[in-house]
Amino acid sequence: MHSTLIVARMDPGSSLDVAKLFGEFDGTEMPHRMGTRRRQLFSYRGLYFHLQDFDSEDGGERIEAAKTDPRFVGISEDLKPFIQAYDPATWRSPADAMATRFYHWTASE
Repeated sequence: MHSTLIVARMDPGSSLDVAKLFGEFDGTEMPHRMGTRRRQLFSYRGLYFHLQDFDSEDGGERIEAAKTDPRFVGISEDLKPFIQAYDPATWRSPADAMATRFYHWTASE
């Protein structure tokens, strides 16, 4: 499994609106098209964390391929009033907001 974590800014009062938008989006075939297996959204003191799990390392490539789909474009536009770039001066795409994992541990079976 491969995971990505996007970090941005969000007013904590917007969490229900953001959850609703993703609930509608995840109710379509789009997560499957992108290879998404699990999505979790977190907020902490004005920060937004979007954890997305994929079956394989090609999740980023599949998201890139889905970017032109009207549903992807739509949710990106719908989220703009609620989610702001962590660092607007350097943000050009979600890849610019992805955290870098520096440690990983998995329990043995």
